Amino acid sequence: MKSAMIIFLMMAATTCFSSTVYSQSKQSALETVQDLKLQLIELDAKQESAKLQVQQLEDALKPENIERSLAGVGSTKPEELREQRRRQLLIEKKTADAQLEQLTLKRTQLESSLSAAEIQAYQQSAAGPEIENSLRAGFFSPRLLFALGLLAILIIAVVVCVSVLLRMNAEERALR
Repeated sequence: MKSAMIIFLMMAATTCFSSTVYSQSKQSALETVQDLKLQLIELDAKQESAKLQVQQLEDALKPENIERSLAGVGSTKPEELREQRRRQLLIEKKTADAQLEQLTLKRTQLESSLSAAEIQAYQQSAAGPEIENSLRAGFFSPRLLFALGLLAILIIAVVVCVSVLLRMNAEERALR
């Protein structure tokens, strides 16, 4: 009897806590919109940084700038040094271009997700609280589960008290 009650209590407590976590992890459409806008702002900063890097590499690739960067380096074959520097800068520029392209693609995806989230947020705000209530109708609310958990604890406490009283009465009778 005790083990059954303990198992019931553990199941009720687990259900209470898991439903609370589930309801907290669920984001509203408005919060999703705000998160996506924040990600878009961060992406803008990364894109600007990548554009600046590409522009700097384009400037560095100009023959006069390559020559200037190697002015203090003495060599018997300056043409090879300039060519090596140009190849190195081209590789860096290709990498920066690829990064900029990825950021542009990510921006397109974020904008698409943002427009979908804005539509969903609009629909939720237009529908009002009825959508939320209809969604909850099929599930136990966290408050109800919490109340059931407290009820289970109360029942277990009563059962334990009654069993202790019965034992004490049985011991008194045995002593007589």
